[in-house]
This record gives sequence, structure tokens and C-alpha cells, in this order.
Amino acid sequence: MTRSISTYLGLFLSLLVSPICRGVEPIKHAFMATGNETFISDENGKATWTYPASSRDGWVLADGHILLALSKNKAYPGGAAVVVDRAGKTLFEFKGTQAEVNTVQPLDGGRVLLTEAGNHPRLLEVGTDGKVVVEVPLQAQTKDHHLQTRMARKLPNGNYLVPQLLDRVVREYDAKGKVLWEVKTPHMPFTAIRLDNGNTLIGCTLGNLVIEVDAKGTEVWRVTNDDLPNKPINDACGIQRLPNGNTVITSHHATSGQTKLTEVTRDKKIVWTHTDARKSGIHHFQILDAAEKPLGTAQYR
Repeated sequence: MTRSISTYLGLFLSLLVSPICRGVEPIKHAFMATGNETFISDENGKATWTYPASSRDGWVLADGHILLALSKNKAYPGGAAVVVDRAGKTLFEFKGTQAEVNTVQPLDGGRVLLTEAGNHPRLLEVGTDGKVVVEVPLQAQTKDHHLQTRMARKLPNGNYLVPQLLDRVVREYDAKGKVLWEVKTPHMPFTAIRLDNGNTLIGCTLGNLVIEVDAKGTEVWRVTNDDLPNKPINDACGIQRLPNGNTVITSHHATSGQTKLTEVTRDKKIVWTHTDARKSGIHHFQILDAAEKPLGTAQYR
């Protein structure tokens, strides 16, 4: 009888602290994914939009259109930056002129920021007419074009934050290509985000880790598979810091039935994951709200 009372008491206490009894809704996220498969998923994991081409980077824009960096293919041997509507119609196009286009970012006035990898690595700002408005040369190795740069972003101060994979460095450039700040990374950096507090969040690809450094380049936070049950990180390419302070990490090398996205708190607790049956992992992503719109000022993610 004592054992029975203890069992019921344990059950009661577990229910008392469950999210349902506390009135806490489970975390859900809609998101856009780029990679071998390009799609938008709703909060329940159902694809609501797909695009028939591989992509490197992408954004759902405020008007609902989609900005993509397309992988090189037959139609775009140097890659491309495109804006498409939900029906797949191309509204804007810039064909890459070198080896790859690996970055896109929407800028004010309808401009698009993109990176070109090749013998002359560079950042370009392109106007709505497809003409180059700004060109920023990058100081990157040229022996491996594919591993030159990834998710470069224009900062609110007008400079550019550029992860350089094989060089294992994140650099901040001005509009003339001068390096104003840099930090060495423990593995190839893929995504770098300048946070509101001045720190920089960096996803380190095959190192399966994410670090945060301060303005002096000192590491102030990191999360790795050693911190997480079941080691869910498998090629930490894309990352995003959410308004609540949590960090979402993609696993580019994950395959069918494996964790593709993982959300962790500051104290390294997993609070949300996404798993699906797709054979491909997610290269980069954009977390969206329930209406599949961008989260606040996510332009600089």
C-alpha cells in the first residue's frame, strides 16, 4: 500500500510541473531552410512552400517574397542571387560571375548584398536594376574557392562581417575592403552574427560548436555536443540568436530521421528540435513566426 501511495504521489508531482499543467505552450517554430532542398516549414513541420533548386542562403522578406543565393547549376554556372514569389516566378536576378554565390542579405532600398567566391573574392551590393552599386574586395585565400566565405552580413554601422572558412577567421571590413576587426576561430567559421551587446556569435561547421566572443575577441560562451544529450550537432553551419536569447543551430550533415535544427538556452538546455524524413540536412535557415513572417529585426541574423 505504501508503494502504491508513493507511485501516485510521484505521478501527481510530475503532472504538476509539466508544461501543460503550468499553462506553458510547447515551443514551435516555422522556418525557411536552404540547402539541397529549399523550403518553408510551418510550426507543425509541414512544408508550405518549396523551390526546385539547391540554395546556399535565403530570407523570407517582409512582402512575403523569397530572396535566395542559388548554388551553381546548369542555368547559373557561377551561382546567383534571386528574388522569387510564392509561385516561383523570378522577380530579381543577378548571375554570379565567378565560382559561387554564397551569401544574400536584403538591404535598405531594395538592394541585395551577396558574396562571390573565386579568384577575386568580393562582396557586392546590387541595386534593384541588377547593377553593382558597391564592391568590397575580400582578403581571403584563393586555392579553394568553395571554402572562402559564407554568411557575410552588412552591419548597422555600414561595415561587413565576413566568416572566412579555410582561413579560420571572422573579419569586419569597411566599404573599401580594410579589415577593422578580426577574430581567429577554433574551426572553420560559417555564420557570424553581431549581437546587440557588441558580441559576435559564430557557428563553427565541422567543429560542431558555436562560440560567442566579445569585442576584444575573448570567448565568453560556447556550446558543443559535449554539452548536449545525444550529440545533436552535425556540422554547425547556420545559427540564429532568437529574441528570447536562445540559439538555434542547424546540422548540415544530418540525414533522414536525424535532428536538423536544435534550439538551446543560455545554460545549454535543449528546448526545441526539428527532425524530418528528408535525406538532406539544412545548410542555413531563418526562424519565422507562426504566420511565416520574419522575426522582428532579423535582417542581421
